[in-house]
Amino acid sequence: MNEIIQMLVLGFFIGLTGALAPGPTLIATINASLKGGWTMGPRVTLGHAAVEILMVILIIGGLSVFIGGYSWLVAGIGGVALMVFGMFTVLESRHAQINPPHKTLQERETTVHPFLDGMVTSISNPYFWLWWFTVGSALMIGAYAGGIGTAVSFILGHWTADLGWFTLVSVSIHRGRFLLGEREYRWILAACGIFLVFFGMYYLMNFLV
Repeated sequence: MNEIIQMLVLGFFIGLTGALAPGPTLIATINASLKGGWTMGPRVTLGHAAVEILMVILIIGGLSVFIGGYSWLVAGIGGVALMVFGMFTVLESRHAQINPPHKTLQERETTVHPFLDGMVTSISNPYFWLWWFTVGSALMIGAYAGGIGTAVSFILGHWTADLGWFTLVSVSIHRGRFLLGEREYRWILAACGIFLVFFGMYYLMNFLV
């Protein structure tokens, strides 16, 4: 039970670092929320999660089988990638902005497809693929080694972070303001980046020992 809880917490914090980073899915959430209200965030998240389900199935059902004796290489690449992503996140936090773009009344009245937007922005984002084939695959394979329960806990924690953040963004836009100021947002993003760097170092130390 402790291992499942640990994986749930780890999945949440790892997922939060990705959710907070400005990217196509965040922009899709902002645009959809300006047009359709606070429910757009959860619906965009569902589209994003649908693509990630396919990635998890591919990793657990495919990559974990084909990689076999090369799992050490995946773990090494994953640890290094964690630190690299963390450093870029810290650098990005210095100038990160989350101000929603201004929309005219006509633009707000257009049709919204949040679920499809969540899928398309995930598939078309190179960072998404790079993350899942390095960090994501290493962590998922490691979680799956502890059983299906730990693997499910990790991905549930990951999705909880996505759902929480994108819902917060939607609610904030719906109310006409962000609940987090730009300064606080940058501090949180920087803290997530530092967490990634240290976790990557910890991951590599366990891998090398």
